[in-house]
Amino acid sequence: MSARRVMGVEVEYGISVVGQPLANQMVASSQVVNAYASATVRARRARWDFEEESPLRDARGFDMSRQIADPTQLTDEDLGLANVILTNGARLYVDHAHPEYSTPEVTTPLDIVRWDKAGEQVMLDAAIRAGQVPGALPLVLYKNNTDNKGASYGAHENYLMRRSTPFGDIVRHLTPFFVSRQVVCGAGRVGIGQDGREHGFQISQRADYFEVEVGLETTLKRPIINTRDEPHADPERYRRLHVIIGDANLAEVSSYLKVGSTAIVLAMIEDKFITQDLTVEGSVASLRAVSHDPTLSHLVTLTDGRRMTAVQLQMEYLDLARKYVEDRLGADADAQTLDVLTRWESVLDRLERDPMLCAEELDWVAKLKLLSGYRDRDGLDWDNAKLHLIDLQYADIRPEKGLYHRLVRAGRITRLLDDAAVESAMHDPPEDTRAYFRGRCLEKYADAVAAASWDSVIFDLPGRESLQRIPTIDPLRGTRAHVGDLIDRCDTAEALFTALTE
Repeated sequence: MSARRVMGVEVEYGISVVGQPLANQMVASSQVVNAYASATVRARRARWDFEEESPLRDARGFDMSRQIADPTQLTDEDLGLANVILTNGARLYVDHAHPEYSTPEVTTPLDIVRWDKAGEQVMLDAAIRAGQVPGALPLVLYKNNTDNKGASYGAHENYLMRRSTPFGDIVRHLTPFFVSRQVVCGAGRVGIGQDGREHGFQISQRADYFEVEVGLETTLKRPIINTRDEPHADPERYRRLHVIIGDANLAEVSSYLKVGSTAIVLAMIEDKFITQDLTVEGSVASLRAVSHDPTLSHLVTLTDGRRMTAVQLQMEYLDLARKYVEDRLGADADAQTLDVLTRWESVLDRLERDPMLCAEELDWVAKLKLLSGYRDRDGLDWDNAKLHLIDLQYADIRPEKGLYHRLVRAGRITRLLDDAAVESAMHDPPEDTRAYFRGRCLEKYADAVAAASWDSVIFDLPGRESLQRIPTIDPLRGTRAHVGDLIDRCDTAEALFTALTE
């Protein structure tokens, strides 16, 4: 009934090898992950446990055949690529041609921002270490979503939802929200079309890569609503909504509102609070049209005949959200939920008046303002290659090179967190989900952890012929309140296992 729920994000980073434009990206990505693992994992390196994964299970009630699935969908196969589990409960690995960081499970929008920002620092550290290997060339990582040559890579969100919620309700009420949400959380992009060949600026990095409304795929025929049914929790109680339509955000307010507003909308869907029909005609075409219009004047057509801008459609959801929180929570509404509503309203109000009023909070506006400054100063048209380079440099995660970081240092970007909170999240897990148990076990009993996944930790204990699995099927158990004292008391993994099982 609020912005709180179990959730996480996973981001694939763009990668380049300095001086080697044709370098093998899979090899380079492996170098990044392995360099970080070698420097930070000083004991046995736990493998990722793929046993409980089911990427071809569809929320519409069937399993896709492995024979017809695209190889990129088979994420339950151990391809031998670099893969490491971190003491903060996160996963750092190679997803085909990109290094990817998946945050641990958290329960608030601000914690999403915190552990996602920690991921940026992990990636930066990893790239630096990879470049220090004798004979290696420097590597550069970008937190973006496209190479502007036709390829796109993801920034996915995951939300735990009640299994009892009809999937049709999710599709009906969430599709218009995602069509319009990009005005708040788009990362901005120079170039129109998948290959960026058409000149101009658009709101979202990902919009041009979506082709259908609903589907299981994530790299081909990308859908607005992804149907992967892989809960990583009790499947009788939960489903995990796998959202593939968001951009990779650097601006903390963009990221915060992206997940915070979505969490509230999901709560409304679960509680059947949305009764009006906000369905947009031609949602895929509308998604792209909204992205292609940074003036925010494009009108989408609803099936009931109404026409409104994406900002106005977002305001419809905001009005519902305010009524919902007041009706269901009243004076008991938590501070973060109220803050999401307040910031969401403030941003939408200013976007409607003048998008540039949001340049300190939203990625796409900050980027457009930066680009407009160069265009005005140097008389550049949108076809100028310099603007593409500026777009890319905005996403460079190196503090001394990235233009986003330059804006932060100049006080032109709003921060929600301080550097100390982000740095601690590089190593410490969140305390209110099962990620605490996973992270603490990796930190204290690394020699004994043979493998782990989102829903289990597997120990290799002396004197036992087989590996011992501790299930963590409930994302809200294994917290510091549940096991913190126990882990503090147990000096060995064997003692912990005995205490947990006997």
